[in-house]
Amino acid sequence: MQNKVSIIGAGMTGSTTAHWLAEREITDVVLVDIVEGMPQGKALDLQEAMPVIGKDVKVVGSNDYEATAGSDIIVITAGLPRKPGMSRDDLLVANAKIVGEASRESIKYSPEAIFIVLTNPLDVMTYLSMKVTDIPAHRVIGQAGILDSARMRAFVSMELEVSVENVHCYVLGGHGDDMVPLTRHSNVAGLSLDKILSPDRLAAIVERTRKGGGEIVGLLKTGSAFYAPSLAVTQMVDAILKDKHLIVPVAAYLQGEYGLNDIYFGVSAQLGRVGVEKIIEYELSDAEKKAVEKSAMGVAENIAKLNY
Repeated sequence: MQNKVSIIGAGMTGSTTAHWLAEREITDVVLVDIVEGMPQGKALDLQEAMPVIGKDVKVVGSNDYEATAGSDIIVITAGLPRKPGMSRDDLLVANAKIVGEASRESIKYSPEAIFIVLTNPLDVMTYLSMKVTDIPAHRVIGQAGILDSARMRAFVSMELEVSVENVHCYVLGGHGDDMVPLTRHSNVAGLSLDKILSPDRLAAIVERTRKGGGEIVGLLKTGSAFYAPSLAVTQMVDAILKDKHLIVPVAAYLQGEYGLNDIYFGVSAQLGRVGVEKIIEYELSDAEKKAVEKSAMGVAENIAKLNY
């Protein structure tokens, strides 16, 4: 394979991302982790699965960043997961050290790479990665909106008993409890959710979307979601490597969009081989504007704590 994607952090999210990517045969994969033997073992196990599904990809595990040299994309999943009762923001200080080191070491060996960040608090860690690597902001992207929108799509599908393929949902804002599901722009086969769901049922879906990650953390007791987040990353990697110009919700750097500056924030953006090609701006109601402002304020406060 000519493409190479390195995943920093070989825990459940990182290793599952490697699984999805290898299964799709779109890139060779490198798994990096500080735990000796763990990334090597997972990589070998996954490599040995390839003959079963007939996929010719190379999967390598390492404890050394040098193995990531020449990567097209660096995916950062490394970091501490949430525990029941924790917010994403509770992880700020500890994960800033982890993401900072992962970004610094990775950029040394892949100076032209695009970075995709998953570590929480997502928007803040993506901002940190951009600052640490000192590369153009369009090459550093956070994965959050695809996941949040997918959760909302799943809940709408379950509520209305329709195929998920007919459900299209869009979520703006920081990846947290103040995210802003756009119910007017979200639809089922072109019909706005505001028109086909009662206000109380729609409000319940919005609230469950905002608390979707916490719901899974509470059920698992240890660890957090990994199937859906890793597949969301895979969609981003696929769009970038194939230069698909795909419009999806991601955490992107804003320079005036929605009246926001110098902040990573959840928006719909077009992805291609250069990373973020352009940002899509929706027309917002006054209530949606206020919700976006509140969400942005929380993200900005946490970014300020980084002292960058």
